[in-house]
Amino acid sequence: MSDSQTDVMDPARARALQATLGLDATIGTGDPLPPFFHQVYFWAPEPPERLGRDGHPQTGIGLIPDMGLPRRMWAGGRLEFHGPLHAGVMAEKRSTVEKTARKDGRSGPLAFVTLRHEIAQEGVIRVTEWQDLVYREDPAPDARQPAPPLAPTDEDAAERWEFGTTRLFRYSALTFNGHRIHYDMDYATGVEGYAGLVTHGPLLAQLLMLLAEKRLGRVQSFAFRATAPLMHDEAAAICWRDDGTLWARGPDGRQCMTATAA
Repeated sequence: MSDSQTDVMDPARARALQATLGLDATIGTGDPLPPFFHQVYFWAPEPPERLGRDGHPQTGIGLIPDMGLPRRMWAGGRLEFHGPLHAGVMAEKRSTVEKTARKDGRSGPLAFVTLRHEIAQEGVIRVTEWQDLVYREDPAPDARQPAPPLAPTDEDAAERWEFGTTRLFRYSALTFNGHRIHYDMDYATGVEGYAGLVTHGPLLAQLLMLLAEKRLGRVQSFAFRATAPLMHDEAAAICWRDDGTLWARGPDGRQCMTATAA
């Protein structure tokens, strides 16, 4: 199954993302977009009756099949940047379900969906992205959370980031992400079992990509994997090592995300 969307890549939206990230809002028509800024485009809004309990569009009525499990996570992804996307220029995004799978994990049944997105401008593919989604059951009330991995401490460069409810809200709005774990405290803690509001995995990936761009000059490929959630009231160290590896480290030393860039 596949679908296609178009968007003009409004520079005002890119500037809003710059401001949300604490950057100078400078992007104008024709300027190249930083890597991963395409996340604020290609909205696919659905009316309330077509949303699931978590605020996402219901599975099984669009591109993503119904895997029979209620909790969704963006587990990671991979990107190839063939050339820059430009603000103010019409773009087309073609999306395909590349594979699906189910298996039993330590915490119960899991379902996996991999989407492939190709984004083109002026008939030329500029970005290819693979997006890995995981679906799982609700946690049992007495379930013990597995111990998260510890992050390395041998980075060559690091940036400290704080998030808070306002930054999470603005990022949700810019990406048209209705997932309630990012803004609905009762839902995040009472239904999905988190310790607070969850900082978006793609937001952490965005910060890692921007750091990689600072160190490399241009990012041609990037892959990331979420390993533990980061809460809205926790600061993170966004880390770079000169061999091209990156990670996000929580305040207690846990590893929240790993990545590689070239």
